[in-house]
Amino acid sequence: MSILFRNLLEEIETQRNDMVRLAAETSLSNYKVIEASKKLDCLLNNYHLLLINK
Repeated sequence: MSILFRNLLEEIETQRNDMVRLAAETSLSNYKVIEASKKLDCLLNNYHLLLINK
């Protein structure tokens, strides 16, 4: 697996953990959780595009 894929997977996992932690501390509708979710969505979309264009 390339370094780009590994780095992106690590970033996805970190963002997912941050989002889950924020949701546990606040609520799923908290703006920080929603922003974290949007960032995670973007990372996952980038990963998907890399897989398609591989």
